[in-house]
Amino acid sequence: MTVGSEFRGGTAGREQARAAAAQLALLAALWATVGLDTVGWLAGTVFAAGTWALLAAGLRRAGRRSLGPADHVTLARAVLVGGVTAMVAGGVAHGEPLLTGLTAVALALDAVDGKVARRTGTASALGARFDMEVDAFLILVLSARLALTLGPWVLLIGAMRYAFVAAAWVLPWLDSPLPPSFARKTVAATQGVVLLVACSGLVPAGVSAALTVLALASLVWSFGRDVLWLWRHRPAPRSAAVFPKAAGASAETRDLVSASADGRSA
Repeated sequence: MTVGSEFRGGTAGREQARAAAAQLALLAALWATVGLDTVGWLAGTVFAAGTWALLAAGLRRAGRRSLGPADHVTLARAVLVGGVTAMVAGGVAHGEPLLTGLTAVALALDAVDGKVARRTGTASALGARFDMEVDAFLILVLSARLALTLGPWVLLIGAMRYAFVAAAWVLPWLDSPLPPSFARKTVAATQGVVLLVACSGLVPAGVSAALTVLALASLVWSFGRDVLWLWRHRPAPRSAAVFPKAAGASAETRDLVSASADGRSA
């Protein structure tokens, strides 16, 4: 993992300023082409400001002055998600093809940033978290868009991850790292694709509803399986600390799991 001064390409402030300019340019293009209204402008601007503020805070905590190559890809995805957010919030009536196109590119780039990080040796915890948050918010926005036609139950898809994070504040054992899972990654990737297809209007309403139900069912199964695993492997009561050797072994085991895990709330 390479962080800090080993990254090249300018300071984070300049990189984020360029991204902010790109976001404003995209919003202006949407205003000129599909008639983005004031609510859409506000939603896109608030999303962009929140993203940049959280990213800047993450960079400061990580002691980094610039973004890595993969982070630039994720930042580009965030700009596209800002456009999607603006269109959904603004209720653009004639922008389905453009909405579908922006979403498709954002989802396609999701398969790029991880590969870039691995190939350049610049993978980092911050980059993984940034990628996860952009994904989660895009799913939430698409769920809100589809809920307008299929019903509020679709919001469960977008809200489930945030509900999991909120639950971890009350139940700390939910914040433990999870072992890597191909099934979890597959289910997560499927959500975006299904919501994209359902929102595109390219398939009949009945097919969209059926696909969305299956996507929700797979997500419930995935989260349920992970919650069960975390409950079974929750930390032992504090009283176990009277056995120093056992407690030390447990800590070593947790460190090994943490080094290779891709938890939901990380």
